[in-house]
Amino acid sequence: MDRKKLADLLLPGITKTIEDYEKMYPERNIEEGAIVTRYAPSPTGLPHIGNLFQTFISMHLAKQTSGIFYLRIEDTDQKRSIENGISKIIKSLNDFEIKFDEGAVSEVDEKGSYGPYIQSNRKEIYWAFAKYLIENDMAYPCFCTEEKLDEIRQKQEKYKSRIGYYGRYATCRNLSIDEIVKRVQNGEKYIIRLKSPGKFDNKFIFNDCIKGKMELPENDIDIIIIKSDGLPTYHFAHLVDDHLMQTTHVIRGDEWLSSIPIHTQLFRMFNFKVPKYAHIAPLLKDDNGTKRKLSKRKDPEASVTYYHEQGIPTEAVILYLATVANSNFEEWMDNNKDKTIDDFKLEFKKMSTSGALFDLEKLLNISRNYLSRLKACEIYERVLNWTKEFDLEFKELLEKYKEKSIAIFNIEREQAKPRKDYSCYSDVKNQVWYMYDELFDTAEKHYDFQKITDKQEIKTILNTYLSNYYSPEDDNETWFNKMKDMSDHLGYASNMKEYKNNPENYKGNIADISNVLRVALTTKSMTPDLYQIMKILGIDTIKKRFDLI
Repeated sequence: MDRKKLADLLLPGITKTIEDYEKMYPERNIEEGAIVTRYAPSPTGLPHIGNLFQTFISMHLAKQTSGIFYLRIEDTDQKRSIENGISKIIKSLNDFEIKFDEGAVSEVDEKGSYGPYIQSNRKEIYWAFAKYLIENDMAYPCFCTEEKLDEIRQKQEKYKSRIGYYGRYATCRNLSIDEIVKRVQNGEKYIIRLKSPGKFDNKFIFNDCIKGKMELPENDIDIIIIKSDGLPTYHFAHLVDDHLMQTTHVIRGDEWLSSIPIHTQLFRMFNFKVPKYAHIAPLLKDDNGTKRKLSKRKDPEASVTYYHEQGIPTEAVILYLATVANSNFEEWMDNNKDKTIDDFKLEFKKMSTSGALFDLEKLLNISRNYLSRLKACEIYERVLNWTKEFDLEFKELLEKYKEKSIAIFNIEREQAKPRKDYSCYSDVKNQVWYMYDELFDTAEKHYDFQKITDKQEIKTILNTYLSNYYSPEDDNETWFNKMKDMSDHLGYASNMKEYKNNPENYKGNIADISNVLRVALTTKSMTPDLYQIMKILGIDTIKKRFDLI
């Protein structure tokens, strides 16, 4: 039996050749220099912030070069796949405005001309490529049982050899065709392994788009390419899919760096053009002075769901990731306030080679700045949408008092230097709860009167204001002048400069008077503009709250 018939015996029913598939997946009609890249997750769970970081970089680089960004689902590990895993991945990424030009759009649907984009639907394609290797004596069946592999591993450990299936430990590598046929006909189970031409003592040198020139040992492991279930391993599917889908750049986490000798070896064994590789350093966490990788198990902020639960706007998350991706982004953003992130040119050479600290406080500060620039009606809609999933009590109040809520959100907002009270949607209720009677009336109250603590003096200030100085028609300037008049009337300094020069002449100053009104209405000594708060609350609420003191 020749090798072609052997390949037919090992992988039966395959009629198409590599050449047939290359005709089915012709060269893409794209501009010179355009990047074709992908995000290729396994549907075994939701993406984490590191995945989002990678997809942002990949999408942005493809977009800025008029290239293609596609979604490929690597579901060859069927046992670990979760129900609706593909849809959950797509929804999680869509929530962060990650859009794909091609690829899976659900468990059953996809778009684009280079599919199927779900690996479990490409089995015949992988077999055609594996048959080519078998026919050319570059792959072979392996009949080793788990017990045999354990025996090999134990022997390697005993002699302190490298662990793996290679060299003299690759016991099925040199089986004759007759022996192979006999064992197949006897019903022995097998997998397909690559017959690696590499030598571990040789150095493999390559240039990573981010890390630069690197040197690793050549691959000499006879890796598995087709598993016992007939599906390919990650390494082999990577080769076939990136070749046929015309991937120009493989952008992925640097945990895959050690796979470069294997992947490059596979491309060269087929005489295929090797894509460029860019290995992204991991996001790090400062753990009591020690840097470690951000962990989904230890760090809630590692999960993408955290940002939705907290109500951190997706735009802020992406802006933060851009600052991590390229060191010059913040300066560019400061100098180009009329532009969007889509106008920024991302560069591999400005990406960290060793990993960047994930700074949640910096992200929240970016979010605070971003939210401060939105109009009050935009804040209202965003917070309302967030409450529909995470705070139904506040949702009901927002819907019941729409115009009032928009007015609350507009306090000190649409001006040259807007307030920056909110870092996320979950902050809002904690910042404005006192503006809603339903929340104020049921809250446990702790009044922060600070300097003026005598209850009778506080009552005098409140009653004097209501009796002689309050008018709902007053504009801001008139209101402030009345506050000054009341301060003078009650023995408090209306002029802060005069008070600083002669504090002994006064009970206190206008700020102390204002604080009494503010705290009586809100319980807090720090709030947005008091005049606007009083305007929104109205006389009935003001009287009711003053009566509580």
